[in-house]
Amino acid sequence: MRSFHSFKSKALLLLPLIFCLPLTAQQTIQIDASAPTTPFPHFWEEMFGSGRAALVLRQSYLNDLKAVKQVTDFRYVRFHAILHDELGVYNEDEHGNPVYNFAYIDQIYDNLLANGVRPVVEISFMPKKLAFNPDALHPFWYKQNVSPPKSMEKWDGLITAFAKNLVDRYGIDEVSQWYFEVWNEPNIDFWGGVPQQRSYFELYDHTARDLKAVNPRLRVGGPATAAAQWVPAFLKYTSDHNVPVDFVSSHGYADDTVENMFPDDPSVPKDLPMDQRVCRAIAKVRGQMKAAGKPSMPLFWTEWNVPGHDQSRDTTYVGPALANTIRQCDGMVDMMSFWTFSDVFEEGGPGPRPFIGQFGLRAEFGINKPSYYGFALLHQLGDRRIANPAHDIIVTRSADGQLKIALWTLVDPDPESLRNGKSRTITLNIQGTPADAAVSIQRVDNEHGNVLPEYAKIGKPDYPTPQQVEQLNRATQLPAPEGTHLKDHQLTLTLEPNALVLVTTTLH
Repeated sequence: MRSFHSFKSKALLLLPLIFCLPLTAQQTIQIDASAPTTPFPHFWEEMFGSGRAALVLRQSYLNDLKAVKQVTDFRYVRFHAILHDELGVYNEDEHGNPVYNFAYIDQIYDNLLANGVRPVVEISFMPKKLAFNPDALHPFWYKQNVSPPKSMEKWDGLITAFAKNLVDRYGIDEVSQWYFEVWNEPNIDFWGGVPQQRSYFELYDHTARDLKAVNPRLRVGGPATAAAQWVPAFLKYTSDHNVPVDFVSSHGYADDTVENMFPDDPSVPKDLPMDQRVCRAIAKVRGQMKAAGKPSMPLFWTEWNVPGHDQSRDTTYVGPALANTIRQCDGMVDMMSFWTFSDVFEEGGPGPRPFIGQFGLRAEFGINKPSYYGFALLHQLGDRRIANPAHDIIVTRSADGQLKIALWTLVDPDPESLRNGKSRTITLNIQGTPADAAVSIQRVDNEHGNVLPEYAKIGKPDYPTPQQVEQLNRATQLPAPEGTHLKDHQLTLTLEPNALVLVTTTLH
């Protein structure tokens, strides 16, 4: 959730976007299937983001959650505004005494757990009756209050009661598997404390101690900042004041500016391509954690996404951009939370129609985007990685003895770049397998898993009927894998611009 995005989007059109290797017509990639492997946890699909807590009470949200769970088996979801007044959590009686109501909160978490997903509990935003400034409303459509509390004692009481309710309802063995993240992006306009950083640290201090006082097994972290900021100061504060912290979290998007993510760092070029910014920011934060004596503390990147240029998030571009990010970030981060899994999302109000460039894997009304199928392909990668110097491939081995290879072409999705983009012929020379091993091939490209042409065929309705949605999802469902064989250890494929391909073959 970014107010950065409200002013960034126009300015960023002037910046260079994505640029992996120069596009060439021919490429050969050498693969040794018997080479040493390293662990390859699926850090990119463990957690997803979504809009705000109240949406979990909607069937459309739950439908999307179930659909994305089916193709990624994700385990955690993070959303904003669990303390928003629309959930009726906090009130005060005529004497100013707190009155709590956790009915909607319990229904929200019941819905998640019933679908096999646990929460990353982002503790936000401020109930108006508890706010120092009841009028400190953010411009988002749902008008969350970003004020600090008027009474830290009453804030402590709310957090304590909130945590006790969760432990009493679900049991500490369950809730100890959740994560509690204090606030959202307090370094920008989602936090109104003054001075901004110090007041947030005070809020974190109280919240973390409140949670640990309920039960020390509850896991808490932060600072949940935008653009990879404040981490050294946060770790210094928590260390100096002996404040509990179980994980570090921050955010960074591919279209965050270099100035925002790497202020005063002369080693980062001002024209750093967007496809390198997220993982470069993660490496920066991991280095800061190491310098603070926390090299092995979990790092969660609780918001990220690919550039939203020319509605690119609705196109086949997302799959290759995701794969390229996975390739770069492997080994540096424990979980990355793609923002978001669903276009049931109302920061700017209800979506007026499907395919307006929103963040999610599923468009309004439950329509599967190409990104949905891109995640489905990458979910099939193995859990051991074989190093490869090529910039457009991930080579893995799975527990069942298969070699699983993702390869892609990545082209900035603006019209000029796509016009100049070329299809590429890639030859995989795979050693360590039978010379004629059976191979299966799956693709997400213009002809596979791409709903936009199908949506155009039915006239681009603003409000597609359930029958039309079913028709669109049926038309874009990935077909059975294409079967073939290696020929003298080689497989040659042609990939159009922004294609993602998964190749599977046997090792024996």
